[in-house]
Amino acid sequence: MKRCPQCNRLESDETLIFCRTDGARLVADTGSAELKTRNLGDATVETESTRLLPRHTGGESPHVTSPSTRSLHAPVASAHLQPPAARMGWRRIGVIIGIVLALVFVPIAIIAGLVAYRHARNTEVAIESIAVLPFENTAHDPNADYLTDRLTESIINSLTQLPNLKVIARSSVFRYKGKVTDPVTAGKELGVRAVLTGRLTQVGDDIIVSAELVDLRDNKQIWGERYQRKIADLLTVEREIAHEITTNLRPKLSGEEQSRAAKNYTQNAKAYEAYLKGRFYWNKRTPVDFHKAIEFFQQAIEEDPNYALAYSGLADSYALLSVYGGGSPLEWMPLAKAAAQKSLALDDNLAEGHASLGQILGYYDFDLNGAEHEFQRALTLNPNYATAHQWRAENLAAMGRLDEAVAEAKRALELDPLSLIINRTLGDCLVDARRFDEAIEQYKKTLDLDPTFTNAHFFLGRAYEGKGMYDQAVSEYVKWAEVSGFRAEDLAKMKDAYAKGGWKAYLQTSLNQMLEREKQGYMPPFFIAGTYARLGQKDQSFAYLEKGLGERDFRMTVVRVSFEFDPLRSDPRYADFIKRVEKPR
Repeated sequence: MKRCPQCNRLESDETLIFCRTDGARLVADTGSAELKTRNLGDATVETESTRLLPRHTGGESPHVTSPSTRSLHAPVASAHLQPPAARMGWRRIGVIIGIVLALVFVPIAIIAGLVAYRHARNTEVAIESIAVLPFENTAHDPNADYLTDRLTESIINSLTQLPNLKVIARSSVFRYKGKVTDPVTAGKELGVRAVLTGRLTQVGDDIIVSAELVDLRDNKQIWGERYQRKIADLLTVEREIAHEITTNLRPKLSGEEQSRAAKNYTQNAKAYEAYLKGRFYWNKRTPVDFHKAIEFFQQAIEEDPNYALAYSGLADSYALLSVYGGGSPLEWMPLAKAAAQKSLALDDNLAEGHASLGQILGYYDFDLNGAEHEFQRALTLNPNYATAHQWRAENLAAMGRLDEAVAEAKRALELDPLSLIINRTLGDCLVDARRFDEAIEQYKKTLDLDPTFTNAHFFLGRAYEGKGMYDQAVSEYVKWAEVSGFRAEDLAKMKDAYAKGGWKAYLQTSLNQMLEREKQGYMPPFFIAGTYARLGQKDQSFAYLEKGLGERDFRMTVVRVSFEFDPLRSDPRYADFIKRVEKPR
């Protein structure tokens, strides 16, 4: 038997060492006077040995292999055989030693903590995101606008090369151009930590440029400078400002990173100016503006035949002409591919060039895997290139990787939150994923940004249709037709057909109008094929799908995820068609 010297609990389990109730070390219950004396000592004074052993509620200590081990019993017995005065003396000594150690080490710990705290307070957290707001033309001279735009975009392009720094894209920050905007408010709307603002004043052939970098966390200026130069030296000023900001944001860059941040795509100021004007028109996303963009990119190339970035812009303009109804892919895509390949022949480390080629591989060659490789390469070279994220999202959707597509579109939106096309692309990916409610909300947000962004009405109608909300779908389709210049009589027919005959009647009327427009010019086969499919006319739908395949209509790559073609999926011809689409050209 064993007994607890504190609670007198008896234990018959000889393997136990500690009391199940209070954790005291158990002793043999022999009844002898010597053991009673020792038990009394155990009850009043803890020995060093018992203090060092862990307290358990039962079971064997992990440090003890046998309750009869002599090395464990000996120290306990010798401690209890000491006179009480000696035991108390050792206790006092232990207390004194503890106090001394506390007096020595606690202040050290406090001092170390204060030093660490001060270090944390004085060490700035790295800026991880920035927006460069459009530089202000203080003289309000329209002829000097291109100078401020050029300066802003040049700095953005340089900062996008910095590692681990999110840089808001041009299309988002330029929505603040010409507006009286509080930098702190703009920065919060764009979701960044720091904002660069600046002003440019032209006086004759001289320009005065001032710039300021502000940390929005505490509205503290990180850096500011003023420059006075000749207009001819604007390119030098752009590089000086970019270098100063780079140094303040990332003081410890590797040689390769410094080289990338300081990369100059052309030494020719006229070529650079033409390139910026080309991108300005390209961002408008209309066939007329694509043609204007092509003219400026060609001017840039004439000024500098080795300007790889200009060839990338030329490729993007040719490619999107066919996407936005400016002609057949067979007409424009070969020109786009040649320009993209020339861009990469001049500079294989150009992110824009790889993104351009990736889009063409996916849209024209139907080589989705090859396109994915090019997009990955582009984003390795420049993770801040929002357009590459956008096009990769579209490509992932075409591959059926829908969750990844949505995530990639959201990443593009983080970099370019006010971009209309990227906002719409996220909605498109959500529709492909059959997340119609989310898509509807996303298209509404897009229209809130700009109610005149006409094709958002069309795609909002598509989301309503996917959800079976035909009243709302027709309303949005008609709005799109109105702002797209449809004839009044055609609009009246669309409305009347739905009012009298419902959804099927509306689809038939729309189909008739598309077939009429096809006679007058290029009409993407995808839309005619999709309308035939929804009307249940499978043979006609497959005929137009074949036509789209022959004409390289890029939309053929998304047939497999488009809800319009759900009525065809049980037809054996559907699986055969998808296999042929997915075979690279």
